[in-house]
Amino acid sequence: MRKIKCIVVDDEPLAIQLLENYVMKVPFLELVFSSENPIEALEYIQKNETDLIFLDIQMPELSGINFMKIVGDKLKYILTTAYSEYALEGYEHNVIDYLLKPISFGRFEKSAWKAQERFPSGEASANSYFFVKSSGLQHKINFDEILYVESIKDYVSIKTENQEYIVLETLKSLESQLPENFARVHKSFILNLEKIEKIDVKNVFLNSGKEIPIGETYKSEFFLKIRK
Repeated sequence: MRKIKCIVVDDEPLAIQLLENYVMKVPFLELVFSSENPIEALEYIQKNETDLIFLDIQMPELSGINFMKIVGDKLKYILTTAYSEYALEGYEHNVIDYLLKPISFGRFEKSAWKAQERFPSGEASANSYFFVKSSGLQHKINFDEILYVESIKDYVSIKTENQEYIVLETLKSLESQLPENFARVHKSFILNLEKIEKIDVKNVFLNSGKEIPIGETYKSEFFLKIRK
């Protein structure tokens, strides 16, 4: 099983100690760094491999939300806080879960398993699907069943051959989870290259009959990708 390299960032020493103990109880998590200072955590991330951050939102030197804005979607986050009103803002980023303090080990473990589903295990089969939360449930979606992904205001629609899933996530965040055979062709669309039937200079036509526009910003990179 692939170890997920994680760090803990919280301005409360007791909260750090608790999360460190929890991490050590989960076999697929590896604690590589912890700090009460988010600036130190930023420096660590720049120099070391990191997968997942257990991140407190309310910190005096740098808030968790601003921390995520600096680091971006290259890492995944599990937010920890005593204030539930920050949950929606957190989901603008690559957030897997939201832990409300005080955190029990049972709730932590459930969150850890959600994180494990979002990381490849090193086996080929582990890269063939991912889990998304839609309508209050975690849904397993095979990548090869996805036709396209569309941004709809604060949500993302994942359209498969048989179903549509509405997910509270950004298109940018979702794009980072998709394999190489997916391409961004428009500010509102990502498509599965294997589902393309034909292309003209302005549109892509999928074998499902769906017509997707090609945005000027993405045109050069898209045509370069399909010629590889």
